[in-house]
Amino acid sequence: MPRADSTAPAGPAPGDPAPREVTFVIIGTGFAGLGAAITLRRAGYRDLVVLERADDIGGTWRDNAYPGCRCDVQSNLYSFSFAPKPDWTQTYSAQPELRSYLRDVATRYDVLPAIRLGHDVTAVRWDDPARRWRISTSHGEFSSRYVIAGTGFLAEPSLPDIPGIGKFEGTIMHSARWDPGWSAAGRRVAVIGTGASAIQIVPEIQPEAEQLTVFQRTPAYVLPHSNRPVARWERQLYRYLPVTQTAARLAAYWQRELLAVGFVLRPQILRRAEGLWRRHMERSITDPELRRQLTPDYRLGCKRILLSNEFYPAIAASNAGVVTEPIVEFTADAIVTADGARHLVDTVVLATGFHVSDNPMLAKVTGRGGRTMASVFGQTYLGTVLPGFPGYFQLIGANTGLGHSSMVYMIESQLAFVIDAIRKIEAAGGAVPDVRPDVAAAYNARLQRKLPATIWGSGCSSWYLDPAGRNLTLWPGFTFDFRRRTRRFRRRDFIAVHQD
Repeated sequence: MPRADSTAPAGPAPGDPAPREVTFVIIGTGFAGLGAAITLRRAGYRDLVVLERADDIGGTWRDNAYPGCRCDVQSNLYSFSFAPKPDWTQTYSAQPELRSYLRDVATRYDVLPAIRLGHDVTAVRWDDPARRWRISTSHGEFSSRYVIAGTGFLAEPSLPDIPGIGKFEGTIMHSARWDPGWSAAGRRVAVIGTGASAIQIVPEIQPEAEQLTVFQRTPAYVLPHSNRPVARWERQLYRYLPVTQTAARLAAYWQRELLAVGFVLRPQILRRAEGLWRRHMERSITDPELRRQLTPDYRLGCKRILLSNEFYPAIAASNAGVVTEPIVEFTADAIVTADGARHLVDTVVLATGFHVSDNPMLAKVTGRGGRTMASVFGQTYLGTVLPGFPGYFQLIGANTGLGHSSMVYMIESQLAFVIDAIRKIEAAGGAVPDVRPDVAAAYNARLQRKLPATIWGSGCSSWYLDPAGRNLTLWPGFTFDFRRRTRRFRRRDFIAVHQD
């Protein structure tokens, strides 16, 4: 396929004080960034540039190329509503197919020429006298009226700070930085973590590994996965009668929306799903001690619910095992746990997640008055705009994450808000909007009052929470309510920042 233009001039060389001026700068080329570029183009805006630090597009579905990587939302729903794909091969797509889908969509909507690969954004600063944003990159500077950030929750791997990790002489890799040339054959492998990545990786590498040891801090609820191949007749039906795929997408949407009843309104009904989990686990795990190790002590849904038919059989295999003692240090060839045991390994897979509420990108964005986005992230309004950051739109921002449905739906909802805002701003003379602090404060106060009553406030510790214990990750409601709230830009909620 055609690649984004990584060689065409993209602004001045480093050190040149004159930035390239554009109307829109978009950061990132995953679903959010590409969705923003396509949405702007479809609305008639063409003066834009898309900055990507990597050497190819794809975002999360480029970076997470570990074996077994698969989406846990149905393919028909985890895709753009304006770009259905009738020939999905699986009902829940694997990483290679999702990455290919993003490439195809970028090509179809002709946004590749606007993309600048290898452009690592090092700083985004509001220039108050000019009433514009200055964006510094590894290949020069840009100046724009608007910034749309599509950097997402899962962009910066979180690496554990374990004593001696630098002394380890074997292979260490994070799940989001997988070495495609590595093989598990004949190796003694440690997987640190039992989250979404780990439960997909473990079944893929267990059959080849000499020994596989999973270091678990907290067990997860792993439910059966309903993925299956999409039959040929279904693909033909979707292609020649598109309304049938629209109906399938709608059915998947409402099926998932019903799950929000348990997450948000009546957490007690999720106890039925705990019974499904237990039967699923006990069918594969016969050893009483291993069953105990894999049994969570918190309510289902408090942490992310995981889907796999293969994880429990893999972890029960003769060459696999679970260690629940805390890791205290690394040596050159082993992991040492709190009980003094030395676990000899030659490869360590870090399935340790990502920086979410503390994403390093947030510290690179400086708004009015010199405040960084990291210092005020909890004040985000509609997960999209923050006071003191005029004309800056954050896709997949605070409290837009989901425990039950498709993030692509949330992204499209935010983009509807962004386009409506830009149209109304431009029609009114072009004053850049800055959300009123009182509006943002009231909105977030309501969210934080609501979240403790949801399943995510039932007492467990999860990556949904920031260091202060606030849930700045998840949307505590139905996705159709979020879409309703983001359908229109309300000028009364904003302060106009006029250009000189």
